[in-house]
Amino acid sequence: MEKKNITVAGAGLVGSLLSIYLAKKGHDVTIYERRPDMRKADISAGKSINLALSDRGWKALAGAGIGDEIKEVAIPMHKRVMHAVDGTLTDQAYGNEGQAIYSVSRGGLNALLMDLAEKHGVKVNFDKRCTSINMDEAIASFKDYNTGEKETVNSDLILGADGAFSAVRNTMQRTDRFNYSQEYIKHGYKELNIPPNADGTHKLERNALHIWPRGEFMLIALPNMDGSFTCTLFFPFEGKDSFSTIKTEEDVLAFFNKTFPDAVPLMPTLVEDYFGNPTSSLVIIRCFPWAHQDKVCLVGDASHAIVPFYGQGMNSGFEDCTIFGEMMDKYGDDWTTLLDEFQKERKPNTDAIADLAMRNFVEMRDLTADPTFLLQKKIEKRFSNKYPDKWLPLYSMVTFSHIPYAEAHAEGKRQDKIMEEVMAMPNIADKWDSQEVEDKMLSLL
Repeated sequence: MEKKNITVAGAGLVGSLLSIYLAKKGHDVTIYERRPDMRKADISAGKSINLALSDRGWKALAGAGIGDEIKEVAIPMHKRVMHAVDGTLTDQAYGNEGQAIYSVSRGGLNALLMDLAEKHGVKVNFDKRCTSINMDEAIASFKDYNTGEKETVNSDLILGADGAFSAVRNTMQRTDRFNYSQEYIKHGYKELNIPPNADGTHKLERNALHIWPRGEFMLIALPNMDGSFTCTLFFPFEGKDSFSTIKTEEDVLAFFNKTFPDAVPLMPTLVEDYFGNPTSSLVIIRCFPWAHQDKVCLVGDASHAIVPFYGQGMNSGFEDCTIFGEMMDKYGDDWTTLLDEFQKERKPNTDAIADLAMRNFVEMRDLTADPTFLLQKKIEKRFSNKYPDKWLPLYSMVTFSHIPYAEAHAEGKRQDKIMEEVMAMPNIADKWDSQEVEDKMLSLL
């Protein structure tokens, strides 16, 4: 493979990982990042939705040869634990025995990926804002935040891994026949914290993702290595219970004591965190094309930002790296075909996971507390265990397989239709594990 001079905009999770794939193929890779070096300055405080690494992400890390190092800093979560208002706990396994999603700190993972990229010879420049791009020539201009100095960089290829508000995509948006949409959902999020016990242990069950589902909103908590939990409140911006109506310390305490009473004693800094941490918005980005000739290509959130409710934002970005690596093996030096095939392969799948993530939000905040929904999941799990070749639940297809997202989405819709008929059977709650229900599902399949 001919050695290329490649510029990557963005040293986030996807930019750092993809640069390792490129460097391992022998390319000369330089990353330009607009933020300061997060390894020296804490720039993610109060604004991190903890990440849930699942099979697609692990495959991409293994492909770069770094899966084992990340496993050291990841906590397996085998199930969801739902917290009712009265303090009752119910749990639901994510998959089969031994299957888990893994809680990882975004900042910790990003710092580790940058270290590994540098070990592979990638140069990373910080405080460099991309100001313009000549797409036909693959020339990028950057301005240094500290000195104001401008720098023009000539390369063979520019990869835009610079997030949902990508400067690279911003240039592409001004070209003919470029389709682009952004949609903000009516909910935002705020990070809160459950510190460890005095002896460093976790205050809640460690190997689980905790959810307080409350209809229009929810609180979740993911475990950290130091015994703490990173909590995220997903909450409407406007309306009766919303960020706009909680204005004082009294409002915060009254709302949390009424809505999440068992969480309040675990959160000694609740009020400080609520007012000290930013309220962040959630956006869905769709666009096409992602590639321009053999000169520019978008990856990760720059091309397909989604909401975090399936835990697949990072995993889908990492899967971009896996597919990009496979395309490099397949097409060698034919970069025009490589980039075109990459975007054609990924676009329908990233559209599908964007839709699935919104669907899972409704499931997490409304349905995980609904007995009918939990019964349906029990029926599906029983059937799947008995007929694994006939039925893999949608969550498992997305989280514990490498089935393309678009195929999983289509199969999920087919399963929904079948389960509607099954759940409408008379006295389903009494005979959910009967031969009759099993026969019904087999006939509908």
